[in-house]
Amino acid sequence: MSYDLDLGAHLTYSLRYHPILNTKYRRGVLTEERTQFIHEVISGFTDNYSVELTNLDGEDDHAHILFRAKPITDLVKFINTVKGAIACRIRNEYADELKTELWRDSFWDDSYCLISTEQVSLDMLKQYVENQRE
Repeated sequence: MSYDLDLGAHLTYSLRYHPILNTKYRRGVLTEERTQFIHEVISGFTDNYSVELTNLDGEDDHAHILFRAKPITDLVKFINTVKGAIACRIRNEYADELKTELWRDSFWDDSYCLISTEQVSLDMLKQYVENQRE
């Protein structure tokens, strides 16, 4: 097995993560335009958290985010900050369009899935998505 390794002053590491964020009530509100908007919001936080965004994709009711991190990255803080910033900015930008699908200040479901990419398999992702729909 070959790894794409990152180097620090006194360490070698490979930290890749894959959070999956579900929209509140699994509403199908993520369009291609909104996904691109989310990408821009996340990109604004990457330097502050020592993160490199490598991919963002998903379907209309959830987003898959792939990023590289450093050992100093506070994952929970990064993900919660990003979720809050996206929710605030997307609700401001698309308020009229979202008011019939989502109400109050909610955009994301409170929970999320976080998988290290070495553990990611297509079967795991399918299982997670199916469990969330039940």
